Formats: sequence, structure tokens, C-alpha cells
Amino acid sequence: MVLGPRLDMRQAQSLVMTPQLQQAIKLLQLSNLELTAFIDMELERNPLLERDETSEGGLSAEAQAIPEALMDHREPEATPVLDGTNDSSAQDSLDMDYDNLYNNDSVSDGAGGGEAFADWSKSGGRTDFGDGESNLEQTLAESITMRDHLVAQINMDITDIKERLIGLHLISMLDESGYLIGSLEDLAFRLGCPLELVEAVLQKMQRFDPAGIFARTLAECLAIQLKEKDRYDPAMEAMINNLPLLAKRDLAGLMRVCGVDAEDLTEMIVEIKALDPKPALKFDHTTAQTITPDVLMRRGPEGTWLVELNADTLPKVLVDTRYFAQVSGAARNKEEKAYLVENFQSANWLVKSLHQRATTIMKVASELIRQQDAFFRHGIQHLRPLVLRDIANAIGMHESTVSRVTSNKYISTPRGIFELKYFFTKSIGSADGGDAHSAESVRHRIKALIDNEGKDVLSDDKIVDILKAESIEIARRTVAKYREGMNIPSSVQRRRDKSLGMVS
Repeated sequence: MVLGPRLDMRQAQSLVMTPQLQQAIKLLQLSNLELTAFIDMELERNPLLERDETSEGGLSAEAQAIPEALMDHREPEATPVLDGTNDSSAQDSLDMDYDNLYNNDSVSDGAGGGEAFADWSKSGGRTDFGDGESNLEQTLAESITMRDHLVAQINMDITDIKERLIGLHLISMLDESGYLIGSLEDLAFRLGCPLELVEAVLQKMQRFDPAGIFARTLAECLAIQLKEKDRYDPAMEAMINNLPLLAKRDLAGLMRVCGVDAEDLTEMIVEIKALDPKPALKFDHTTAQTITPDVLMRRGPEGTWLVELNADTLPKVLVDTRYFAQVSGAARNKEEKAYLVENFQSANWLVKSLHQRATTIMKVASELIRQQDAFFRHGIQHLRPLVLRDIANAIGMHESTVSRVTSNKYISTPRGIFELKYFFTKSIGSADGGDAHSAESVRHRIKALIDNEGKDVLSDDKIVDILKAESIEIARRTVAKYREGMNIPSSVQRRRDKSLGMVS
């Protein structure tokens, strides 16, 4: 065999992920907040893109009506409108250039409203009684913060300037639960004052409202609240000093160290349970971020479901073709022309990708509603087991596409706001050979049985028997796994808690 160099020519086919295709795939899995941030970056980077302030979005709900019978699947129509038209062939063509983003059949608010209001206000009218929409946030009462609440008590109860300064530093050392973090020795060193003075100020501030504030441990927090209620007797002090025994529910050990009988111990446990281990959580420390749904669903006439994209989450951008024509004619060299063409193609591809993203979300959401119709009408007991393949086969897409579309997307329904992935659950077989049951509905049934068990605590084996009587084939270990996943203790633990009155 002779070894030597040679030159060959081969022909092969391969799938290349172009940057544009990667961008389109990336846009599918972005949430509405991430998409907004991405659009903002593109607006800053690409001079041929601009924000469309006149669009108000909103798909035609009537065009997306899903009939009650649900006998056949109707593909949702193309939701975006390009260049003021609704060309269905635009979805199939991947090479078309769009010079405008869809405006979702928006209706202009009309011009001149702001000027008329300004002229009216200048004439001496009261703007707070105008006909315009009021800002709801301005009508809400401002919630007091924990720091403001404590500073007000310092100004009232502590008169010495030095002690007030120490108190303000102690407030800055509180965590969100109201516990004091950090070292008093370090604070005394920073302020250049005796440690005894810092400890004296701390004792004063531990009497502030809410009770239990400025504690350094859980035991100290509970002790402060019991002293406030005049219930910190020697038996209760012994229990507070032996909280690990209470956590382990070592009743015999607690009765021995506290010197009480079972009845008194039960009453003491009930009192401990009524205390607040995190007294500062009643104050708002962070602003709750509400979920903005991507898809809106509501009941329509004659038992139909009306589905539309949320106009507030739709990006409103367009390609500035007029500016492109103006600057392209003034390009002086090849580099400038290449830069303009590249940005123009990138802007058009972004428009097309947003178009396809909106259409794909509508297709997936409409098919989910069609397949989970029983859940929306009758409740979680009728949630069907569903996998990505079921939706993908119904709408003619790949499973990975459905997975990306349902990630971080939410739908507002008459039963609440759900993530689209919520409707994909595993199946649990039926004991009588009927239709399979959704794992989520089985979890809900297990929780309902335990919540309504009363004094007769249900074991996992008993729950299995009840579910089998309801034609749900399930193993005991599966019941235990679902129960533990919902943070529900075992039957032995629940029976012990009820005997101590720790479960209402």
C-alpha cells in the first residue's frame, strides 16, 4: 500500500444554522420582558428600526373563535398584519422583505386630544376633574416601610441624641424578617461608644412594635413576644430554650424539661404556634412583580372560546424605509452601502421573525385550548394528560418548537393565569381500562382527600384504595412522592400534629 497525498472532490448536504435562523429560534423562547429588552437593544443598534408609537395591538378575537363542539381543528389565521394587509402567503415565504411591522389592525386614538386638554387647563380648569383616564396608582395609599415605622418610634421613645444615633444604626442592621444581623461589638467600635450603651439601646428597641423585632435568634424572638403577653413563665422559658426538642416533636423530653403534663404541654404548643417567627414580614420590602400574560382567553357567544395575543406584550417597531431611501442615495463608498444593506436586511428579518413568533404562539395556544377544553369548562379534575408531541403533531411543527413557544409564556383564562407548560402533564393509567388521568389532577385529588380527612387520618395505602375505586391506577410510592412534593407530612406525622392541636 502506497501512502501519498491526493486531491478529492466530494458533494454533501448539511443543515447550516444561519445567524438569522438562530435569531428567529431565540425569539421564540424569549419571555415578553426579555423580548422587550431585545427590541430595545435592536432599536439602539439599528438606525433603520424605529418604534411604532401609534400601534395598539390586539388580534381579532372573532377570527380566533374556537367552537364549543371542537370536532375539527381550525388553524388560527395569520395574526400580524404587514403593510396594512393580511396576506396569508407572507407566512410561507421566508425570503420576503417587509418594510413595516404589523400594527394588529390598530385604530388611532385621534389627534388633538392632548392639545385640547392643555388649552382647557390653561384657561383655569381643574385638571384633577378632567374626563381623561385617571392614574390608578396615584389613588393608592402609600404603604409604610419598616424603617419609617421604627424611626417614628425612636423619635417618640428615645430622647437622647447618642441613643438615637445608635438606634438608627441598629435599624440598618435588620434583615427582612426583623432579625438583627451583625455584631454589637463591631457597632460599638465603629461608633466609639461603650458596648453596654449599645446593649441598653437594643433592649429598649426590642420593646418596639411589632413584638419580636430586633431579636438575634428565633428563641429570643419568641421570648420577646411571650414577655409582651406576660406568658414567659419558667415552663415556657424551658420550652423556648429547648426548641430542637419541639422541632423533633419529642413530647416526652419536653414534658420532662418543662415539668408539665401532656395537657399543659399541648396548651403551650398552641401558644407557641400563635407567635410570629418573622415579625417584620408584614411590611412590604419589595414590589411584587405581577405576571403579564402573553395570550388572553375569554368566553365568546354560543360556548366558544375567544383567543388573542396580549397587545401590551406585542413589540411595536417598524422599518424606516423612507430614511433608508434617503441615506442609501447619499452613500459615498462600498462600506457605507454594505452597512446600510446589512441593517436593512436585519430589520426586515426581525420583522418577519416577530411575525412568525406571534403566529406560532397563537397556533400553539389555540391547540392547547382545544385539547384542554374540559379543564377550562369543568376544572382541574378534567385536565388531560398531554405531551409536546400531541401539540406538535396537531399543528404540524417540531416538538422543540412547541417547547420553545411554551417556555416562559403565560395565558390568562377564566380560571386564572397559567404558564403554557402547566398543561403538559404525565398520564396515569385507568384501573378500568378507560381514559388515562393527568398527573396534576391526581395530585389535586390527593390533596383534596388529605384536606378533608378530618380526625381519621388517611394512610398512603388507604389513599391508593380510594383512588382505585375512582378508576385511578396508582402505586403507593407514587402517592408518597406526590404527597411529599406538595410538602404534606406522612399520616403518622399528621396524626401526631392533630393530637397536639398543631393542625387546625
